[in-house]
Amino acid sequence: MNNLNDPPRWNIQPDPRGRGAGAGDGNQWNYALLVPMLGLAAFRWIWTRESQREIQKVKAQYDKDVSTIKSEMEARYRETLTERSRAAATLELELEKERQRVKGYKQALVSQSHQLMEERKQLQQERESLEEEKQKLVKSGAAGALLHQALEKEQNWYNRATATLKELEGLLVERQNAYCSLIQPRDQRLEMEKNMLLKVVKDPIGADLDLETDLKDIFKRDKHCADLLNMDRRKNGSLMWVYLKYWQLQITVQKHKRAEEAILGGKIHSDTK
Repeated sequence: MNNLNDPPRWNIQPDPRGRGAGAGDGNQWNYALLVPMLGLAAFRWIWTRESQREIQKVKAQYDKDVSTIKSEMEARYRETLTERSRAAATLELELEKERQRVKGYKQALVSQSHQLMEERKQLQQERESLEEEKQKLVKSGAAGALLHQALEKEQNWYNRATATLKELEGLLVERQNAYCSLIQPRDQRLEMEKNMLLKVVKDPIGADLDLETDLKDIFKRDKHCADLLNMDRRKNGSLMWVYLKYWQLQITVQKHKRAEEAILGGKIHSDTK
C-alpha cells in the first residue's frame, strides 16, 4: 500500500535497519494508521450495503404503490366507460322513441290533412250543387223569390259566423306564435288555448260548426313553425289554415241549409199572390 505522493513514514516499508531492538518506530506508526483506515472502509461498506437495502425497500414500496394506483385508475376508467356506454345506449333508445313519435305525428297530420282536403272537396261540391239549385229556384219565379228571401234572412247569421271566424283566425295566429316562440312562457299559451275553447263553447256558432273539437285537434297536432328569422306570424301553423278554410266552407253550406230548412219548415212565405 504505497501512497503516490510518498510522504515520509506514511507508507508501510521494510525497516532499513532491521527488526532488532534498536530499530526505529516507523512500522508502529504505519500500523497505527492502518487500523482506522480499515475501520473506515468497513463502516463505508456496511453503510453502502444498508443504503442499498433501504433504496431497494423504498423502490419496492414505490412500485407497489404505483401498481395499486394504476389498478384503481384502470378500474375507475372501465367503470366510467361502462356507465357512459350505458348512458349513450339509453339516450339512443330515447332518441329512437322520439323519432318514432315524431314520425307518427307526421303520418297522423298527413292523414288528417288528406281527410280535411276530402271533406273540403265534398263541401265544395255541395256548395256548387246548392248554387246550381239556387239558380234553378231563382229562375223559377216565386220559388226564386222565396229562396232569395230566406237567404237574406240567413245573411245576418252568415255575417256573424264570418266575423267569429275572423276573430278566431287572429287568436289562432297569436296562439301559434306563442307556440313557436322561444321566450314566451308555456303557461301563457295554455291560457290562450283555454280562453279560445271557452269562447267557442259559449258561442252558438261554435256549436253549429263544432269548433271545440277542431280546436283541440289543432292544439294537439299543429306543430309547424317557420324559420327563426321569420317575422310574419301568419307563416306559422299548417293544420289551422286548413281548418279555417274548412270552417269558411261550412258556414256557406250552413247558410244555404238553414235557408232550405226555413222554406221547408214554412217559416218563409212568399209575398206574391
